[in-house]
Amino acid sequence: MNNKLIIFILATMIVAGCKNNIIEITGKLENPQNEEYIYLDELKSTELITVDSAIVSEDGAFNFKRKVEFPSFYLLKINETNFLTMLLEPGQKINLNAHHDSLNYPVSVSGSEGTKLMVEYNKTLKKTIDQLKGLREIYIRYLGTPELPSIMDSLDSLAQTYLNAINAYTKKYIDDNLTSLVSLVALYQQVAPGEYILHPEKDIKYFVKVDSSMSLLYPDYEPAISLHEQVQELISDVRAQDLISPISQVGMEAPEISLPNPQGDTNKLSSTRGSVVLLDFWASWCTPCRRQNPTLVKVYDLYHKYGFQIYQVSLDKTREAWLKGIQNDHLEKWIHVSDVKYWNSVVVPIYSIESIPFNFLLDKEGRIIASNLRGEMLQKKLDELFNK
Repeated sequence: MNNKLIIFILATMIVAGCKNNIIEITGKLENPQNEEYIYLDELKSTELITVDSAIVSEDGAFNFKRKVEFPSFYLLKINETNFLTMLLEPGQKINLNAHHDSLNYPVSVSGSEGTKLMVEYNKTLKKTIDQLKGLREIYIRYLGTPELPSIMDSLDSLAQTYLNAINAYTKKYIDDNLTSLVSLVALYQQVAPGEYILHPEKDIKYFVKVDSSMSLLYPDYEPAISLHEQVQELISDVRAQDLISPISQVGMEAPEISLPNPQGDTNKLSSTRGSVVLLDFWASWCTPCRRQNPTLVKVYDLYHKYGFQIYQVSLDKTREAWLKGIQNDHLEKWIHVSDVKYWNSVVVPIYSIESIPFNFLLDKEGRIIASNLRGEMLQKKLDELFNK
């Protein structure tokens, strides 16, 4: 092969590689304003940065091209109150049509599945906001009249019904799109300024779900990192208030677990009676869990001969990943069970699991001695129990 041909092939590969990372946005606005600008902002974890702008043509057309290395959020906006949040991925060609004054509810969007998902959500959210505005209008209409007290209960009841409905819709939306960055945006939706649909303390399970998924799929993406920091702080606060697990009081008997082991046989937690047991919740996709596993190997080797056992429950997504994690971390010595249903595992609501790794130390009768012991704290507690 001659040098010219090699250079040509390399140049073609470079151009093709660059082209694959280029996103192209074309669109048309109905009833455009004369010489109006439209902006493209990149959404960072704490700020919006305008990265491009264009003049909307007389017929409403506009277009942008930008290099995108990985899925990212952008705002297409006319002004601070008229914008469309977009999830852009390398190589996408997006086309949209919208009314000039309502970018957030475009007439049509194609070429970006993530953006389409967010548009669908926005439409449902708008319906809820309109319903709540309707109740407010009724309230204002009756304000100062003798009839107001008699209708207030009805208005409050309807408002709560609408809020419960959008809360349930948002949770299902997250469950259905847990591997997409759109689930991250859904966590922070509001029906009014400062009135969030999901509440971090009440709905902490969903913040943890999204954090676990985003940390796995987009570990270096700034908004995902920011979410992880928020969730860790939130978990610490909730645990400090003793709200994270209603069964965590010392002396209470741990609820039964009955799940398949790697061989496919059912293995019950109660089968460990007579041993001091570490009931440990983990998953192969959980980096902090994997970091904790060498400690478990160490304490098992030290104390198993004195009557110590580990009953490890995985929240893995697949049997293959679960078994590979056991093998790679050399965890074969103790009991493993899982229904491989991720955050839909039966153990999650039973034990109020909001994050992993998490564990309970049980006495020989299956009663809780302590919870969330790690590293030196775990070994120190076992030293005390076995008088070592």
